[in-house]
Amino acid sequence: MGKIKVKTPLVELDGDEMTRIIWKEIKDRFIHPYLDITLEYYDLGVEYRDKTDDQVTVDSANAIKKHGVGVKCATITPNADRVKEYNLKQEWKSPNGTIRAILDGTVFRKPIIIKNIPAAVNSWKKPIAIGRHAYGDIYRDVEILVDGPGKVELVYTDASGKEKQRLLVNEFKGAGVALAMHNLDESIKSFAKACFTYALSEKISIWFATKDTISKKYHARFRDIFDNMAKEQEAAMKAAGITYSYYLIDDAVAQIMKNEGGQLWALMNYDGDVMSDMVASGFGSLGLMTSVLVSPDGKYEYEAAHGTVTRHYRKYQKGETTSTNSVASIFAWTGALAKRGELDGTPDVVNFAQKLEEAIIETIEGGDMTKDLLSLSTAAKKTELDTFQFMDAVQKRLDAKLK
Repeated sequence: MGKIKVKTPLVELDGDEMTRIIWKEIKDRFIHPYLDITLEYYDLGVEYRDKTDDQVTVDSANAIKKHGVGVKCATITPNADRVKEYNLKQEWKSPNGTIRAILDGTVFRKPIIIKNIPAAVNSWKKPIAIGRHAYGDIYRDVEILVDGPGKVELVYTDASGKEKQRLLVNEFKGAGVALAMHNLDESIKSFAKACFTYALSEKISIWFATKDTISKKYHARFRDIFDNMAKEQEAAMKAAGITYSYYLIDDAVAQIMKNEGGQLWALMNYDGDVMSDMVASGFGSLGLMTSVLVSPDGKYEYEAAHGTVTRHYRKYQKGETTSTNSVASIFAWTGALAKRGELDGTPDVVNFAQKLEEAIIETIEGGDMTKDLLSLSTAAKKTELDTFQFMDAVQKRLDAKLK
């Protein structure tokens, strides 16, 4: 068969360590042999980010703004040890954080459902997508230690210098602690818009949860903005056959444990941080978790939810065999290709992405998998494959599907 034409360039963001090795293998096995595609390439490996003073990260985000869809390999966010290891100029910021800020995006994570890797929660039958508002709250708080009797106040002074409000936080009779948090209407609105954009794209209903009965201004502001967005999107949701529901966070947690799944669960920063890990663990593994950054105006960047798999990379460097799970990295490509095909109106591209995902799932359900999945799988017969053997098995199934 001839190669399938991808109409618009796809922005490719390369990465680090073992995932970089896998990334090249994915392109060589699953992309170039089957697709006539233009990849606008950006090397986000930590050494090239250092060489360009991180300008390459900014450029890659702007390219996604231009073309609409990107696919990203896992990358290193360097700490002091990494600066020394790679002889870097400084501890560069997280590329994901930089791209998220430029696109004003929200990250959505969703598990990959495989029949012989059952969810730890018996009721979960469909993927639960988590949308986390990654700004403010406790992650940008201001904290103080109170070392004795006194009072802590919250004061708002407007831009002209006029004091507008002064609230007593607590009258301390002894030592204690206090903190202040903030958020921005603009950021909350962008988060809400991205959630509705994602839900409409995926045709899944939205749950939003806070504790507005206790936090009658801070949490209530989130609820008000989401409720208003739901009213604005009412016609679009009705056309897509989806709904919007608000829950108190404790009720949402209780309900999610009894629910079959299949929805987007939108959460504030801390709740999203915690619940995304619970959902990932509950469905089996971060190696089976997709991740997509969605901007309010509908730009998409797909990636794996896990890191660069340093431990396996050290083994690979020594020439040792590794059994690294490539599923989430391949699904980053299929997600990006399916979205590219959808936006371009090229169903052949969407169909190819679906066929590749089916080949992966059928390979694992057939008992062939990497080491990390063996203990999770209920398959009667299981075979451990190394990094490259697994991709070879997937490619054989893909070829059979495309004949």
